[in-house]
Amino acid sequence: MPLMTRKFTAQEYHLMAEVGILTPEDKVELIQGEIITMSPVGLKHAATIKRFNSLLTYQLQNQAIIGVQDPIQLDNLSEPQPDISLLKMRSDFYESSIPTAQDILALIEVSDSTIKYDLEVKLPLYGSNNIPEIWLVNLNDQSLTIYRNPEKGYYQNQQILGSHQTASFLAFPQLIVKLRDFLK
Repeated sequence: MPLMTRKFTAQEYHLMAEVGILTPEDKVELIQGEIITMSPVGLKHAATIKRFNSLLTYQLQNQAIIGVQDPIQLDNLSEPQPDISLLKMRSDFYESSIPTAQDILALIEVSDSTIKYDLEVKLPLYGSNNIPEIWLVNLNDQSLTIYRNPEKGYYQNQQILGSHQTASFLAFPQLIVKLRDFLK
């Protein structure tokens, strides 16, 4: 008899958390109907996220809401937790609902041990949900790859930058990010 798999919806995923099947200690996310265990976050990974959070919170005050490893709901089968989310302003700070693709200005994923997963699974998921901009920070080679202009599930523009360069978000061109402050 062939093995049967079952995909979970976002609603079922939330219900599992409500009844205690999933707990905060589980460190999981819903990707294309599968409950995926997230990799542990190392010190360098965590420090990079904290640096971005500090800069973005200060520079984009009252312009964007910054989410740190918070869930976003992309469709009925996917609720990833990117490292950083730049979200449209909302007076309730998304208390009444999880941010959806329409709420997202940009996402940042910090990668070291998860680079393959981020490139092969998360990036296509973000592209197919028309997330306008993804920054993929590769801690292994000290680079930043910026993905923009999703079309039919693929990002049409890709730019690779090194630690000596600067970058800006499409939504916030006035904010110049010095990559040497993050790629250490």
